[in-house]
Amino acid sequence: MSKNVIRFITILAVFFCLLWAAGLGWAVKEYYAGKPDQAPQRTKVVTKTENQKGLTIVALGDSLTRGTGDETGKGYVGDLVDEIKQKTKRPVQLTNLGINGQRSDQLKKQVQQMEVQRQLEKADVILLTIGGNDLFRGGQGLIDFQSGDIAAIEKKYLNNLKFIFQQIRKHNDHANVFFIGLYNPFSEMDQGKEMSKVIRHWNYDSAEVSAAFPKIVFVPTFDLFELKVNDYLYSDKFHPNTKGYRLIAERVASLLTW
Repeated sequence: MSKNVIRFITILAVFFCLLWAAGLGWAVKEYYAGKPDQAPQRTKVVTKTENQKGLTIVALGDSLTRGTGDETGKGYVGDLVDEIKQKTKRPVQLTNLGINGQRSDQLKKQVQQMEVQRQLEKADVILLTIGGNDLFRGGQGLIDFQSGDIAAIEKKYLNNLKFIFQQIRKHNDHANVFFIGLYNPFSEMDQGKEMSKVIRHWNYDSAEVSAAFPKIVFVPTFDLFELKVNDYLYSDKFHPNTKGYRLIAERVASLLTW
């Protein structure tokens, strides 16, 4: 076979080899042309419940916790819950354990109940009003506030208050506790100024007791009612009305960390 024929066959073989390689490359390119550089990541759909942890609030105390005198039925507790829902967009679970007419010795017994302790353990926020019935006693406080009896009554009250705080912290060491101070519903009566002195003294001593415990905040309300008390009282001239409870709720809300 001549050299020219061999050269021709070699060139022809190389040509077909290159043609085959080009076809293979084109086929591979077409195969991968529509594929992404990386595999798509699965996106987790987060529901509202998963994204927002609910807030648990437990309210303890007397008729102020129940909202007695509020025409809407909410009281400061209900107003505060509405405020929290609006500002945080979080679901709120409220357990209101307030009892009309409750005194500190009765609350002392209540916080020792197993179901109450179970509720306290779950709480993120604890609200508390107590002391008004110890001091005023249905109006009796207006009669004997200048006697020596008032000092003995306050001493018992402060001891009860200390025990109540101890029980709360025993069963829940993380919740913020907001302890609502007393106002003077009788400031425009004849004994109003003298009664204001007594209430300020009670508030001071109560705040001192609460200050001895971590994350228990005393919330003053005396100043809210002092100048226009009748504008913020219910028809019984003792409990707050809707506007009065709103003032208390706003004061507590101002202390919350949103």
